[in-house]
Parts: sequence; structure tokens; C-alpha cells
Amino acid sequence: GYLPDDVLTKVDRASMAVGLEAREPLLDHRLLAFAWRLPDSMKLGKGEGKRVLRRVLHRHVPVELMSRAKMGFAVPLGAWLRGPLRPWAEDLLEPRALHEVGVFSPAVVEGRWKEFLDGTRPWEHHLWDVLVYQAWARAQAAPPPGA
Repeated sequence: GYLPDDVLTKVDRASMAVGLEAREPLLDHRLLAFAWRLPDSMKLGKGEGKRVLRRVLHRHVPVELMSRAKMGFAVPLGAWLRGPLRPWAEDLLEPRALHEVGVFSPAVVEGRWKEFLDGTRPWEHHLWDVLVYQAWARAQAAPPPGA
């Protein structure tokens, strides 16, 4: 019930803001009416759901893509922090900057940053939280534009 007024609205706004078409054709009322008329034996079988859809897709999509496990859309945060975002991160995580904000222990954060960079521990998500907070605190402390 929350798809039309919540999730789909957000997806539609976000995708259209960047010119991306992301409509959900499987939610079309005519397609749903057709699917309801199909006998269950055409929709389910041998532990396989969406049977008719899978058969149609097998004509156009390689089997190995259809039968693989679901995959998430993870952000390559570690690669970004080691690569293009590293100067930004190091600026926000330097002891002076951490001390100015006064929320995080500079020694602890420095240790986590070193362990992350040398591959000892995957601290990227913890560090991201610190970075976002530090960036927010810095933005709050800055004088308003035009002041």
C-alpha cells in the first residue's frame, strides 16, 4: 500500500530530476488484470515464481543473468575515500579539525583512518559518519554567504 504514495513517488522524483526513466511497467493495471486471469499453474511451479515472466525473459536475457542471486547497489565508499575523496576526508579528519568540532577523539579517528587506509580494517562506513558530521559542523560554523 505504501508504493504509490511513498516509494514510487520518491523514485519518480529522483529519477526525473536527472532525466532518467524509471517507471514500473509491472504495475500497469492492464498487466495486473491479465495476470490475475492466468491460472496459478502458469504463474507458479517447481519452486519458481513469476513463471510466465521468466519464460518471456529467457527469450531475451541470458539464463546466467536470470538465475543468479540478487545483488545490491553498494556505493564504492572505500574506493572513493582512498581515491578522489581522500583529500576532502583528510582535511576533515586532521586532528585540528576534529578538535575544533570537539565531538570525536582525534586519536581514535586517526587510528581508524590509518587502519582503513592500510587495509587492516574496513572502517569506511564508520569514517563516513564522522566525515558527514564534520562537514556539517564546518558548514554550520561558516558565516552565511554575503556576510
